[in-house]
Order: sequence, then C-alpha cells, then structure tokens
Amino acid sequence: GDSSVALQAQEEIIEMKDVFSVKLKRRRFAGQQKGGTLLGITIFKCLHKEENKLTDCAIHLNNLSEDHCQSWFRHLKEILNGFQNRPKSLKVFVNPSSHKREATDIYYEKVAPLFKLADIKTDVTVTEYEGHALSVLKECELQAFDGVVCVGGDGSVSEVAHGLLLRAQIDAGKDTEYVSKPVRAPVPLGVIPAGTTNILAHTLYGIKHAVTAALHIVMGHIQAVDVCTFSTPRKLLRFGFSAMFGFGARTLALAERHRWMPSSQRKDFAFIKTLADLRPEECELSFLPLQILQDDTHEKDSVTLLYLGSKDQWQKIQGHFLNVSIMAIPCLCSMAPRGLAPNTRLNNGSMALIVVQNTSRTEFIKHLKRYTTAKNQFNFPFVETYTVQEVKVQPRLKSGPDAKENVCLSAEGNYPWNIDGDLMKEASEVHVRVHPQLIDLYGVNTDDLESSQVTCNCI
Repeated sequence: GDSSVALQAQEEIIEMKDVFSVKLKRRRFAGQQKGGTLLGITIFKCLHKEENKLTDCAIHLNNLSEDHCQSWFRHLKEILNGFQNRPKSLKVFVNPSSHKREATDIYYEKVAPLFKLADIKTDVTVTEYEGHALSVLKECELQAFDGVVCVGGDGSVSEVAHGLLLRAQIDAGKDTEYVSKPVRAPVPLGVIPAGTTNILAHTLYGIKHAVTAALHIVMGHIQAVDVCTFSTPRKLLRFGFSAMFGFGARTLALAERHRWMPSSQRKDFAFIKTLADLRPEECELSFLPLQILQDDTHEKDSVTLLYLGSKDQWQKIQGHFLNVSIMAIPCLCSMAPRGLAPNTRLNNGSMALIVVQNTSRTEFIKHLKRYTTAKNQFNFPFVETYTVQEVKVQPRLKSGPDAKENVCLSAEGNYPWNIDGDLMKEASEVHVRVHPQLIDLYGVNTDDLESSQVTCNCI
C-alpha cells in the first residue's frame, strides 16, 4: 500500500464449525460467467444473533496469488468436507398452498441461495395436492439423499414426517397396518416454516425464520426427536408429534370447512365460533403413566424416567372433557411462547397428557389466555396434567334426545382429531404411543461436531 498510510494488522479467530462455505473471489465483467481477475477468497460464516436467530456473513480475504489462494481454498474445503452431519444432497418438498401461498417465494428467494452457496444439490418437488409428498416418498430413491426438507406449515411437515417413517417400515419389511415397534427414519428431516403457526419450527429453532432454519440444515445441526403412533385397534392412522381431541380438533374441522376464507381469517373465525358453541365431549381416557424421579448423581436438572409398563398399572378416567391434548414435544408457537406442553421435551421418551374438564366458558378462556403469559396455564381445578407413555381415547357417542347435538361429527359418525395441524376423523378408539428418538430433525445444535480453527491475519 501507500507508504504514507499506516496499516495495522488485525487478528480474528474463525471457528471452522461456524463456516459453511468458501469460494474464490474474482472480479468479472457484466455477463461474464467464468474466469475473471482473482482477488482472494471469501469465507461464509453462520452468525448467531439475538432471539435464536442465525444469519450468514461473508469474510473477504484479499490476495492476488493464484497458487496461494488455491492452496487455502483446497485446505478449507477439506476441513468443511470433514463435518459428517452436513448434507450434500437434499430432497425438498414445497407446499405452494401453505398460509399466504408464500412457500415457493420463501424457498427460492431465501433458502435455495444458501443451499447453492453450501454446494448442496437439491431435488425439488412442488406439491400439487394433499398426499402428494407421501406418494413421492414411497417411491423415490431415498438413499440418494442425505436429508429431506419440507417448506410449508405444520400439516405439510406432518405429512412428510409420516411419509419418511412409513417408508422406513416398508424398507424394513414391517407391517404398515399395525406398527408396534417402528424403525427409525433413514434420513433427517428439515423444516422451513411457511405456515400460520409453525409449531414444529418454533420448537426446533425458537423462532419463525426461514434463514435460521436453512442454516441449521446447512450446518448439519441434528437432534433426535420422539414420535407418536396414532392407531385404532385395526390399523395405523399416522405418525406424528402432537394431537388434540375436543376443542382443538373441532376448531380445525370448522376452519377446514371454510377453506374459501383467507388463512388467518378462517382460523380466527373457527376459533371464535367454536368458543361460542363450547361444549364437552364425553369419553373415556386410559393411560400408562411414567414416574419421574430426580437423579441426584447427575446434573442438577436431569431426570430419570421409569417406565411403569405393567398392564395393571393403567389408569382410567371418564367424564366430559372440553379438550384433550397429547404431545410428545413442547409445541412452541408465537401464541404460546412457553409451549402448549412446556413440561415435556423433544426426546425424553414421554408424552404430556393435558385434560381440560367441563367448566364455564369464562374459566376456559382464562386457561387459554395463560398460554400467552409466563403464568402456569394448568393451575386450574378443571385442568389435569399427566406424564405418560401410552394413551387410549374412547369417545362415547350420545344417544336419545341429545344425539342431535353431535354436530361436530361427520356424516359417517367420525370424531375429528387435530394431529400436527392436520385433520383426521375416526369413529373408534384411538391408541397413542410414544417412541423415543424415532426421527432426526435438523435444528438443534449438537456438540459432537469436530471443530477446527483458522487464524487469519487481515490487513
């Protein structure tokens, strides 16, 4: 440089576990695709910001030597290729109908550029109908991919997760009609939030932010997560993470009947209308509880779950319930920052059973409003919570003069269920079981990635 300018060396440490791409930097003329004057290399880093948000930033290292830059480029690429969990090929499903029909724009404008920058090959399917992703997953060559990504809302994610696990049972030669001990999903699942509530994305990332979700996938942050099976005595209904019966299911059923409304409007309408017509469901709940003991020999916050698996330890309650929630994950969302089931975890092998008994509309609204605050939403005499391994829900169909009140039932006499934001209808008993760590999800930063450091003298 100019001898009259005093230059000071500044040293910066870059953790290679935070780097996801390195490129040669060249000056090119407009329209020029290849070649150009070499300027140096650029390192692309994942930067942690406030509120669990991730963003990407570029660090430019200037040097005009072709040999020097090529040497550094090859060495840094070798380090990046050594991170085993980072995907190199992804199968992507985009639901163009999610929320405000913005999923396609979110993927191609915010997510795809990051995948391309990280040299991740993608095979994209834009779904055209409900069940499209499921049918593709049954047929595609999953071994060609390191992971599967879903861009959509909770219903889309639930369908892809179900398809992945169903495919795992088929490949393992298991009976898909009755699944007692399912095998794990073969590849991890990534979630790009593009829906209304995005419960699974909020639970994984703590925020609804497409770039954050994409960077967790790019960086290979993987967390094993518990999954539930929802079955009747005759067949498997669904793999899923959470379900609601009663108020939460009837609200979804009403919203689905008003698909002609904009997404947010129909959900607000359905919520208010179902609240105005609030009434309980008569059913019998049987559940197998888990005993939770504090483990003093390990870390302070650790707990030991003891499975009480004998048949004679099943508990049974019967009555009129406004809502029944069964959740294997905390189910965070913007309306419930602490989660719909804040006392459970992603992979502790248990489910939260939350039972809201019949009460007045005013008291029920108080319970719902507490989800938005830091107060205990379960501290009401009509709310009971249990930590369980299995649950059976047996609705009691009314007869006699009150039978006409069963307006929530379909023409076939099926009760609505809200399973991960997806509507299902079933007339018979539903059996829910939790299966520990059945699927890997991108999103939670594990500490088992090898870390390397590069010291850069930036002048």
